[in-house]
Amino acid sequence: MTVLLFTIIVLVGAFLAGLLGSLTGLGGGVIIIPLLTLGLGVDIHYAIGASIISVIATSSGSAAAYVKEGITNVRIGMFLEIATTLSAIVGVIIATYIKADYIIVIFGLILLFSAFMMLKKKIDHSNNEKTSVLANYFKLNGSYPTEDGMKQYAVHHVVGGFAMMFVAGTLSGLLGIGSGALKVIGMDNIMKIPFKVSTTTSNFMIGVTAAASALVYLHKGQIDPAIAMPVTLGVITGATLGAKILIRTKTDKLKVIFAIVVTFLALQMIYKGLTGSI
Repeated sequence: MTVLLFTIIVLVGAFLAGLLGSLTGLGGGVIIIPLLTLGLGVDIHYAIGASIISVIATSSGSAAAYVKEGITNVRIGMFLEIATTLSAIVGVIIATYIKADYIIVIFGLILLFSAFMMLKKKIDHSNNEKTSVLANYFKLNGSYPTEDGMKQYAVHHVVGGFAMMFVAGTLSGLLGIGSGALKVIGMDNIMKIPFKVSTTTSNFMIGVTAAASALVYLHKGQIDPAIAMPVTLGVITGATLGAKILIRTKTDKLKVIFAIVVTFLALQMIYKGLTGSI
């Protein structure tokens, strides 16, 4: 394969990853890493390095649009980033001592979990007026725009959500993904934040989480510009388009299709990792 063909394939794949990552809140890493490892035979560590850059690009491309529309809760994002940033560095350190095959299997399991979360029915928590003491103290409650005007929501179980962010951050550093599914669990299921706010706030957060990991991978020499550059360009373009689509359309059917694709990729990653054939 020529360098030009490799670059074109990565660029197109990164565009699709950024688009889907933006629409689902999972980040582009769930597509980028399987594309690079399964499809193009890139070493898992360099794939993770490029994926981290793509995760930053996804967040940068979509977060600005969500913040502008008033959907993202910036205050919650900044608060929870304390946990995700610190634990992301821990995840990178753990990755240093784990065999590549194990990382691939773990990644496959996280993909399966992400696919399950995409198909799980979401509960609207917008009308829940009760809140927690910590949410009031940190002023985390907020509102977001709907077709019927601004809708208020309350935040619950701040400690539980903060703890979940430690898990999400560790996996982000270990696997080079945004861990959007776990972030959304922390905000939607535990903290009872409306799903649309959880998804957009997740996009806002993953860039900062990934930046902490990227510094360590860069120091280890596992970020190759020849791979990271087309990944970044493609993901930024796709994520920007995805942010505009999400604001105006429903994505339920897309999520079903995406979940099927992610499940297939997950099973492939797990098989390859267990057999050591990557």
